[in-house]
Amino acid sequence: MSGALTKTEAAARRKRLARERERRRLVRLHRYESDARERGFRLVAGMDEVGRGPLAGPVVAACVVTDRPLMLRGLDDSKKVTAERRESLALEIRSHAVAWAIGEASVEEIERLNIYWASVLAMERALAALSAAPDFLLTDAVRIRSYAGEQLPVIKGDAKCATVAAASIVAKVHRDALLVELDRLHPEYGFADHKGYATAQHIAALERHGPCAHHRRQFWRVRDALLPFDVEPFAAERG
Repeated sequence: MSGALTKTEAAARRKRLARERERRRLVRLHRYESDARERGFRLVAGMDEVGRGPLAGPVVAACVVTDRPLMLRGLDDSKKVTAERRESLALEIRSHAVAWAIGEASVEEIERLNIYWASVLAMERALAALSAAPDFLLTDAVRIRSYAGEQLPVIKGDAKCATVAAASIVAKVHRDALLVELDRLHPEYGFADHKGYATAQHIAALERHGPCAHHRRQFWRVRDALLPFDVEPFAAERG
């Protein structure tokens, strides 16, 4: 009797091994959350922002509160997940979370505060919008001074903490949808494609049309593109 596996058996074995590898990865991804729960914290939240680097659009933060592990296949830093999978994961995250919320800081606030403090403002707004306050907060290397509970900023937290990764996905999906809507208002820039980032397509559109009211004029690429144009129409558009 041969000990060789049939093709069907071999395929089933590969699937089992893949599921086990993913389970172990997710367990490792929850190590900070597990440590917090072992210390007695029940509602553990992760928070992250997206949109610091783009030349246009708001910066968006999300906070996701959990009372148990998010063992969701493919959960990871939003930058490592395909757009299609991000959409489905965002739905799963929101349905499994105890609470979740979004916070935004506008282009005007980015220009007034600078991008770092505007990002913090978006995070504070996400925290304030939660229907259930967390006992313990994990962030992507940012300390939120307005949060009274215990928190742990983790460098590259979106790649190391499950709840921060979840927040990055929820924030990314929300912001991408905003830029798709912005594309309908200003199709000449291609916002639906590049989401406001400094791609060759976006830079070429900036040079051709000049910035619109939703561009961050303090960013040097936008500032340079603004020089050949009269700035007053953009100020008037912004209102």
